[in-house]
Amino acid sequence: MRVLVLGVGKTGKLVAAVAAERGHGVHVLDAKENQNAAALTPPFLSTFDVVIDFTTPEAVVQNLRACLATGAKVVVGTTGWYAKLADMRGLAERKGAGLLYGTNYSIGVQVMMELTRAMAEGLKGAGYTYSIEETHHTSKLDSPSGTALTIQKTLAAVDPAAATFEIVAKRVGDASGLHTLEARSDADRIVLTHEAFSRRGFAEGAVRAAEWLSSRSGCYDFRDVFAQVFGAGK
Repeated sequence: MRVLVLGVGKTGKLVAAVAAERGHGVHVLDAKENQNAAALTPPFLSTFDVVIDFTTPEAVVQNLRACLATGAKVVVGTTGWYAKLADMRGLAERKGAGLLYGTNYSIGVQVMMELTRAMAEGLKGAGYTYSIEETHHTSKLDSPSGTALTIQKTLAAVDPAAATFEIVAKRVGDASGLHTLEARSDADRIVLTHEAFSRRGFAEGAVRAAEWLSSRSGCYDFRDVFAQVFGAGK
């Protein structure tokens, strides 16, 4: 499989390394080479099976417009752009392209989402209040993180009244990612925590997602397909 990686930040570099480890051909474009998505022409994109974007909220929408217009398959690891999701979904559907997006490509985080849902269902109406705290590196642009917002939305889907709180977001050094969900009552508390020791879990998930998407078209949320993604190509 030929993989085009957009973005050469710390996660983008690791995505390229993981893709190479898994036997794929890899080409990486940095922001200067791809200013305003200028490099993403149909002849160039046609040489790749899938595109993986780990750029910035400002760049990703232009990249998506250019790639999806050609019918390309795109995995997006960038967050902070979901106000344009409906537009990008429509473009992917019209062009027969593939779009897979997600706030977090770590299998551990996806399991935390399932545990969040189960906890909310079990505690609904039992007098618990919730809080979420997240910590990331200082260069992360969106705050709160997309993962923290997804945890909150997962709660809200089960118990809307329980999810009306502000998320505490911290930006510290080179922190890879820490998310903590607490449920507290007068009698006790329950805490769910996911701590990333490195960005490798995100990179591996994104590459697995690209392998999965390479033979498909349509628009997918990673949390809906992660079991299929991690079950394929082990």
